[in-house]
Amino acid sequence: MRHVPVFRWVLALGLALITWSAVLYATTPDFPELKQIELTVLDEKPDGACTVTWVDPYGAGELEGAYRCDPERDTTLKAPHYDDRGFGWDTGWVRAEGPGKGDLYALEEETAADDARIDLSDALVMIGLPLTVVAVVGGNVRSLRRARGVRPRLIRRATRLKEAAELVAQDHRRAVEAVRAAWEPLHQELVDGELGRIPVSRMRGLAEKRLRAGELEQGGVRTVRDVLDAGTWALAQFFGMERGLAEQTVAAARRTADAVGREVTVRFDAGPEPRTTALLAALRVLVDAGPGAHHTARAGSGLAARLEPLLIAAEPASGVREMLRTSPYERDNVVSAVHKLRLVLAEAEREGLAERFAQASVDLLRGPDTDADGLATWADFEARPAKYYGALAKTIEKSVAPAAPRDPGRARARQARVRRGRRR
Repeated sequence: MRHVPVFRWVLALGLALITWSAVLYATTPDFPELKQIELTVLDEKPDGACTVTWVDPYGAGELEGAYRCDPERDTTLKAPHYDDRGFGWDTGWVRAEGPGKGDLYALEEETAADDARIDLSDALVMIGLPLTVVAVVGGNVRSLRRARGVRPRLIRRATRLKEAAELVAQDHRRAVEAVRAAWEPLHQELVDGELGRIPVSRMRGLAEKRLRAGELEQGGVRTVRDVLDAGTWALAQFFGMERGLAEQTVAAARRTADAVGREVTVRFDAGPEPRTTALLAALRVLVDAGPGAHHTARAGSGLAARLEPLLIAAEPASGVREMLRTSPYERDNVVSAVHKLRLVLAEAEREGLAERFAQASVDLLRGPDTDADGLATWADFEARPAKYYGALAKTIEKSVAPAAPRDPGRARARQARVRRGRRR
């Protein structure tokens, strides 16, 4: 349901009426300067319409004109009782300034239109002011109701907790990636060495009924590593294999390589060497942080995933202005999200997650330094080798990938040897 700004329209109407009243009042002509004079009434009607003469106080002599006398004045001032000439007497007003200076000014007639404008201005103010008051009070009350659920401090706390959770997960992920980056070349070297010693006759799943291993060996493809380096295209091109048979042969080599990759283990028995030292230095970060860092990082990742949609839904609750812009339906969702955030924060506070995240991030921030701490790292490894091997196993358990040709140059060289073997 869309919000209808009723009080906003009422306020606009009230302000419009007040503005109209002010315009009417401002455009009403000012009351002119007047001077009171005596009038000689020559002729007078019962309704007060009369003909009078007067002496212009500004030197124009005696003048005559129509005027509206006061019909309620005493009869002794009316003709023929006032004097023996049969004239009457009254007082009137003449303009004391401007282009009509000295002219008669009928106060009641001249000010009637202006009085009507002033009365209308007063009426508009009397209507506009109550409307404005009602709109302001009602709008504020409604705004207070619409602003329910505004919790900027709660949103800030939840945002800080989410950032801390994301940070600890990121720090742990960075430490794990450092271990894998140091481990992969060592592991790949061991796998390549094993594959270079395994003859093609021992490949797992080789289709021997259609191709004998001896034919591969005669062509210069003697080991599993040679098969992987040659690839499907070379086998099909230079051995006359069917495309499907070549693909099966390479697939068998890859299965063998996968099995070898799972069985080969990087060990530190050979002693200090730059690459193994780098691997130990990367592992030391995880060993020193302890297994709790792994659990804390997982908890941080899960908590960040829970907080993100709630923070998005509760975003209008971060300020009154944002809350006032939401519709009633959206406001209900915001209030619900704020309530859920409060529960999540209470749970995190009971478990002390914020402190755990901060401590784990500090423990994981120490990066490997093989130059300065190489000997110290080996000494630490010799003191607790089981922890290092355990951390390595946990880190790489999902990192063993299928083997592939080591580089295009070696693959091309292998294909050349295959061609030479076929010619012989």
